[in-house]
Amino acid sequence: MSEKVPKTSQDLTVVVQTLLQQMQDKFQTMSDQIIGRIDEMSMRIDDLEKNISDLMTQAGVEELEEDIKFTETSGTA
Repeated sequence: MSEKVPKTSQDLTVVVQTLLQQMQDKFQTMSDQIIGRIDEMSMRIDDLEKNISDLMTQAGVEELEEDIKFTETSGTA
């Protein structure tokens, strides 16, 4: 932006409109970046949940949980 001082109301209007457009552009860029990061974080969380589930399956934790639930519901605890 130039250091020129607006001399008329039309000049001032143009300067204000330009500033508002620049602010809107920056806001849109920041919004897009935030949404992109949220999407990336969501994908990472999904991957993490899948990996944890896979590890639990490999460790046999799900089988233990099923055995515990069966024991609790059958009343032989």
